[in-house]
Amino acid sequence: MENLLLGALYFLTFYAFLPAFISRTFGFRVFKKGHVEREIALTFDDGPDPEYTPKLLDLLAKFDAKATFFVVGSHAEGQPELLRRMKEEGHIIGIHNYVHKSNWLMRPKTVRKQIGLTCDVIREATGIRSGYYRPPWGIVNVFDFARLGHYQIVLWSALFGDWNAKLGAEKLKSKMMKKLRPGEVILLHDCGRTPGADPTAPANMLLALEAYLQEGTKRGYRFVGVDTMIKLTEESKGKKQQSWWKRSLISMWLQYERAFHFVFRLKQVGEKNPAFHYRIKKYSGQSVVLGGNGTLEKGDKIVELHFDNRMLSSIAANSKSPVVTGIKMLREVEHALPMLADQLAEDPEAENVRAVYGVTMIHRGADRLGFHIFRLPDGLFARSTRIYLRVLMRVLTKKQSNERASERRSAIDPHMLLMPINHMMTYATRGTALVHEGARSLSDAVERTIQAAVAEDPAHVGGSTSVI
Repeated sequence: MENLLLGALYFLTFYAFLPAFISRTFGFRVFKKGHVEREIALTFDDGPDPEYTPKLLDLLAKFDAKATFFVVGSHAEGQPELLRRMKEEGHIIGIHNYVHKSNWLMRPKTVRKQIGLTCDVIREATGIRSGYYRPPWGIVNVFDFARLGHYQIVLWSALFGDWNAKLGAEKLKSKMMKKLRPGEVILLHDCGRTPGADPTAPANMLLALEAYLQEGTKRGYRFVGVDTMIKLTEESKGKKQQSWWKRSLISMWLQYERAFHFVFRLKQVGEKNPAFHYRIKKYSGQSVVLGGNGTLEKGDKIVELHFDNRMLSSIAANSKSPVVTGIKMLREVEHALPMLADQLAEDPEAENVRAVYGVTMIHRGADRLGFHIFRLPDGLFARSTRIYLRVLMRVLTKKQSNERASERRSAIDPHMLLMPINHMMTYATRGTALVHEGARSLSDAVERTIQAAVAEDPAHVGGSTSVI
């Protein structure tokens, strides 16, 4: 009997107690606090509640505050309109199990089922798949770390016991005001219909929260969803982790770009935060067949695209790998093509241009945007570009020591992209009836590309040269 009890104690220690202690104390594989300048993340558990959640949404809207709702699937199942309202008003919807039951008391298979059921409820109501998970009472087991890798587990930095109605609104407000500071992940409850909670407790929470929001707004703080808090925290860490020599190299690289733009008179696409610069020149490569758009010959007029290196450095610094950098850059290309088409349509120098040209690493999925993809002919230009890209991504992206990351870097291989000018003009937002249909198909294409890039060999979605 003694051995049985000892074995049970060992099992509970490694299955439940130790993972919970490590995650809560050290933040292992969970997000619990931000490193930001003026943002606070409000999170609400256990809802939605038909009485209190609408009032909470009204209050958040009054202060233009965004929040994250970790919903219980069984509570959300009959209230799709509340889930849709959360999404429409810019809030994040996370998962809090289908029933409010501790993960310690469930098998790993049961936990996955609870999460899956709640995810389905959210998706059916809003059309989106949640990527955020908070286990009831913040309690994880050892399998949660291994089997929930595609979910971001979110805990909290401030908890006030607001589920207890006896606490009262004034005392709750006093406790909350002590945590009115940037980086806090505030945990509150918009529903009292869970074990241990008082059904009327959210009324006190709403009174205290209004004072909290009022004072926070007065101090210039922003109330954001956990997605924004996580993103800003990663950006902050990325800036701190960048060594002085990398900062120096990037600074010199950006100065070189400015000089290049000046000497070759590159034109900026858009007024603020440009994604592209371009110049009109004559094509000097080998003849290329552009499908049903004829052949591009040496001497033909082309638009040579250059991706904005300041934007590239910012994206790379805030990305975990060259793969993520490539995905984010592909999204920037998606957003910038209509603006580029508009500008080319008004540029007299672009008259009689045959194609838009660039050398890039963002070739996976570029065909769905209308580009023709060609491998660069082997030669000095291809070899020098390949070396340049490897050095560039080594400097810009975060260090990765595993073998797979090494393989990805070694697979970096530049490609040439060409888009016939008549296809480029279909992206123009002025004077064309195709823009709305094109925008929808473009977004669908990019989403499919991103999913494929993550699921398959992602080496081809790496970084880019200064051209595109």
